[in-house]
Amino acid sequence: MRFNHIIWDFDGTLFDTYPVMARCFQGMLAKHGIEEQEDCISALMKVSIGETYRHFIGKYLLGDGFKKQYEDLRTKNEFESVLPFNGIPEVLRTICESCGYNYLFTHRGNSALRLLEKYDLLSYFKEAVTKEQNFARKPSPDAIHYLMNKYGFPAEEAIMVGDREIDILSGKNAGIFSCCFTGGGEKCGAADFNIDSFSDFDKVLGG
Repeated sequence: MRFNHIIWDFDGTLFDTYPVMARCFQGMLAKHGIEEQEDCISALMKVSIGETYRHFIGKYLLGDGFKKQYEDLRTKNEFESVLPFNGIPEVLRTICESCGYNYLFTHRGNSALRLLEKYDLLSYFKEAVTKEQNFARKPSPDAIHYLMNKYGFPAEEAIMVGDREIDILSGKNAGIFSCCFTGGGEKCGAADFNIDSFSDFDKVLGG
């Protein structure tokens, strides 16, 4: 393989979580008497969840408890319904069988690990970096540098895979390659590779 160390984002990359996340956020706003379109919420989430909170909490002056209420609702709903994207189990398994290594770098907490475990995918990951480790958020390269230093792999053998510009810039800032999963949407100009489907990921790995 061209890349032996693959660092994965979670939301919108490994798992199709945005629809459930946006619906839960919309429902929580509705409980506060606020009507917002799901596509508007989803668009902000694809920038970052932090940006989503800043926008709506600032706009509507929501209290401190809003985040926890939303996260509790999201965690319950997504565990029951979200799925990995088509091709993800096969890609993760192929990387491991080809003597490569998968790593997770997400702003989520342990909910990411529970979903990976539910679909028997957690064993494909050498390490998972979640919000529990308190690394600086993307596009900071700190978590990627931590993985590089801990496992001793060079930048030219590593690639960051994500669906958002902050994922791509995190990889760039760490000096490694990057691949944007567009899902058929707009390509990321900062990425070294853009793919619409994970059926195309073997071309990225194969060189």
